[in-house]
Amino acid sequence: MTLWLTRIVPDTRSREARRDMGDPIGAHRRIMSLFPSDAGPDPRARFGVLFRTEDTPAGPHLLVQSTHEPDTNQLPDGYGTTLTRPLDALLDAIRPGLTIRYRCAASPVRKPGATTRALYNLPPVVALTGTAADEWWLRQADNSGIKALTHHSHPLDAVCGQRRPGSAPPQNIRHARTQFDGTAAIIDTDLLRAAVLNGIGRGKAYGCGLLSIAPARQTP
Repeated sequence: MTLWLTRIVPDTRSREARRDMGDPIGAHRRIMSLFPSDAGPDPRARFGVLFRTEDTPAGPHLLVQSTHEPDTNQLPDGYGTTLTRPLDALLDAIRPGLTIRYRCAASPVRKPGATTRALYNLPPVVALTGTAADEWWLRQADNSGIKALTHHSHPLDAVCGQRRPGSAPPQNIRHARTQFDGTAAIIDTDLLRAAVLNGIGRGKAYGCGLLSIAPARQTP
């Protein structure tokens, strides 16, 4: 199975691109339009689609990872430029002890116990920020087969919007997000490949959870 990474550089002159970049649910729909429509009830999971908005000096870009090569010809005329490449060489190169750089824009949460939730009228999940978010990330890193050597985090705007499942009333969507960057040593290659393939945490359909890795530059 080949894993694909696609970078979409939206053209700011495109009304559709501007709208999608400001609407994570719209971006999700646009991205899924690049894949076959007959994929069953959960096409995102079927094609392993994860994405993240990257802020760059030239403006926001979309990074899309998938197990099926997207058909970028389905984008509207003038939407922007695209580049798709396989990640096989990167995944084949990972080995225990290798130092990597990582980035993940995730939605750190904690699930309160039933008693605590009832006592304080808490929601099903509580968003984590600051030190609590950092501790969450370090646990996730351990579970993903890497030992963080350095890490830096900063909060991102929450993903907010409305979803209409079929003919049901609109469902509010909100995922608080934190971006984690740093370096790590690979401990378990199988766990790391699974984390890259499946993503980390909640909100994967709305731009959360994509784990990007690259070999760290070695100091001579």
